Order: sequence, then C-alpha cells, then structure tokens
Amino acid sequence: MKFAADFHIHSKYSRATSLRSNLEGFGQKAMEKGILVIGTGDFTHPLWFKELKEKLEPAEPGLFTLKDSLIQTRFILTSEISCIYSKNNGVRKVHIVVLAPSFESVEKINTQLGWIGNLKSDGRPILGLDAKELAKIVLNADPDNVVMPAHVWTPWFGMFGSKSGFDSLEECFEELTPKIFCIETGLSSDPLMNWQISRLDKIALVSNSDAHSPEKLGREANIFDTDLSYKGIVDAIKTKDRTKFLYTIEFYPEEGKYHYDGHRLCNISLTPEESKKYNNMCPVCGKPLILGVLNRINQLADRKLGFKPDNAIPYKSLIPLEEVVADSLGQNVGTKQVLIEYNQLLSAFKTEFNILENVSEKDLMENTQEKIAKGIIKARTGQVYIEPGYDGVFGKIKIFSDQETKREIPSQETLFS
Repeated sequence: MKFAADFHIHSKYSRATSLRSNLEGFGQKAMEKGILVIGTGDFTHPLWFKELKEKLEPAEPGLFTLKDSLIQTRFILTSEISCIYSKNNGVRKVHIVVLAPSFESVEKINTQLGWIGNLKSDGRPILGLDAKELAKIVLNADPDNVVMPAHVWTPWFGMFGSKSGFDSLEECFEELTPKIFCIETGLSSDPLMNWQISRLDKIALVSNSDAHSPEKLGREANIFDTDLSYKGIVDAIKTKDRTKFLYTIEFYPEEGKYHYDGHRLCNISLTPEESKKYNNMCPVCGKPLILGVLNRINQLADRKLGFKPDNAIPYKSLIPLEEVVADSLGQNVGTKQVLIEYNQLLSAFKTEFNILENVSEKDLMENTQEKIAKGIIKARTGQVYIEPGYDGVFGKIKIFSDQETKREIPSQETLFS
C-alpha cells in the first residue's frame, strides 16, 4: 500500500506551537495534505499522553486512529527529547525523535525519564542526559522502539551541528551505534547534500516536517509502499528497501533557517566560502558567525556534491501548495483569496500532494487561474528563486521572478467561481 508519513510534529504542549496542534487539527490537515500516517509528537508530556490514551484506539498493528471520528489518519506514537550534557570536553545539545509501537512501551520510557527530569515543563522535555543513555532507556523499554537523531545538521541542537554536535554517530552513541539506523536530515539539508558523506551510506535518511501547527504538516515527508503497520514502516526504513521506502519529500534546503552562515542581528548572510575569507567572524560585530548546515556538511564531506550512493532513497523537492498559490497571486499566505484558490484546488483534486506531484498542467489550467497552474508546474520542476536562510531566519523562496511578476499573466475565471 502506497502512503505518506510524517513522524515529527509537536502538540499544543510544546513551546511556540499553535493551539490547533491537537489530534483533530493534525488529523484533518493530514487528510487534506494526503498524508496517511503522522506522529503524535510529545508523548513524554503527562497531559498529552493522557489525551492520547483517551482519544486514540488501535488500528493496524502499532498504529492508532481517533475514536468516534470520520478522520481516517493513522497515528504513530512519537516524541522529541532534548539532551543537553557534557561529553568529550564539550557541551552537547542533541535532539532525538523516538518512535514506539505501544502505549506500554511509552509508559516504560516516561517512567524512567520522569526520574531524570521534569516532563511537565514542555512537550519536548530538556534533560541532562547523554544521548547514548537515552538510547539505552528507549531500547531497553522495547527493542522495537526507534531512536532517530533529529534535524541532525542544525547548529545548536543537531547531532552533527556546528555549535554542539559530534563528527560521527560513533562519537555520540558509541557501542549503541549499530542500533541507530536512521537520521532526520532536517529542513536545511536534503539527501543530495548528505550523500557527500560516505559514512552515512548505511543510514536511512528520513524527512519530517517538525510541524508546530497543522498547516506546516508535510513540508517534509516520507513515501512508503509497504504494509500499513508499525513494523512495515520501520522495516522499510531499516532495510532501505527501495521497493518499500520509495522516496522523501523535501523542503528546498535553501529555504531552511540554518542553510547559510550568518548573524541574524547584523543582517549578515554568507556562503561557506565567504565566511572563510572572514575567518568565520562576523564582519559587522566581530563575533563568531553561526555556521550553517551547508558549511558543516562541507567540513565532513569526503565526496563531491552530485555523488549518489547505489542504495540511496530518491527524493523530490516541493513547496507547500498555499505558498505556491500565495506567490502566484502576489499575496501572503492566509489571505482570503489565497485560501479560496487553495480550497478550490483541493475540491477538484482531493489532496495537496496529489496537486503538487501528479495533476497535469492541462487539468490545472482548467481548474484554477493560469498563473497558479504555471506556478505549480514551476515549483514541481525546480524553477524557483531562493534567498537562503541563515542563523534562524527562514529563506525566502519565489516562484516568479520580479520581471515575471511585473509582466502580469491575465487571470482567468476558475470553474468554481
């Protein structure tokens, strides 16, 4: 069975999240996006875990659905945990995503983590715990649990991050390294960038949205063709079977907020080559630059950009549909006209992923404004203009150049007007 999955989300109990970040909100939006399986996020938080047990019921093995609901989205039990600790003469800040097949497994994890830190403080708890020790707790609770280092390249909280990370999996997990079979590449990198590092060839590259609101769901995701079950999904990831783990859906990495080097307060954005000229110091304030994902990958790379390992899982770069519509109309996301056009497309073609990946230009032209149809095709084929993100500032992506925007394409009435 072919389906999309997004494992990394956050509930309303995490910092800087939408109040709509509940099971119903995420479940409904997942159906609109075309995502069948999503993570619950935040299962370590006592109030959220209570809500999960009250509102979810078993579906396929290791997956759950909402009780008494028309929402058909499947949920998989997941949580992100922040480990901050000292190791090898450095302060380490590593985020880990955990997947579990049952409430019983989660209860064992939560009990032990509750002895270590305050799980009530945030949906993503901050614990003074070595990532290796967290892995021990998770895998001892249930060998079927999954330990997935999150957004591994981000400077501050990625396992390979420039500010507090490691140079290898082995440095972080030591003897448990063979148990770590996947990593989350994060919004600021894509598989092409990660393929430059030969030591990652055996590791599955997984992509998730890290959504803090339902609207951000699916900005990155994974496409499977396997049994609809926890084991089916995990086995597809673990084996990197390309007949079962088909491809990932990627943010354009330049749009991620840590792609380039820079200083947000000084409005300085630099390529790795430019940073080197300044000895990695900000040319405005003289303080060290925040070295981004591109720079960090270049430091560890032992291959040139463009190399593709034999067993690599393919990927597609997409732009969320509402962003495409907004750019095509020259408006902001969330405006009345953008939402009208977005919903009309969903009415015609069912899901966002279907629209972004599959619907022909001819069918698009017949169901929306010409410029929106052309915008979807341009986004699909990578004809985009991007100002890369840096030091916590998201990149700016445009589908139409300033010249094309000035040369307005006459709008046409949609079939739903």
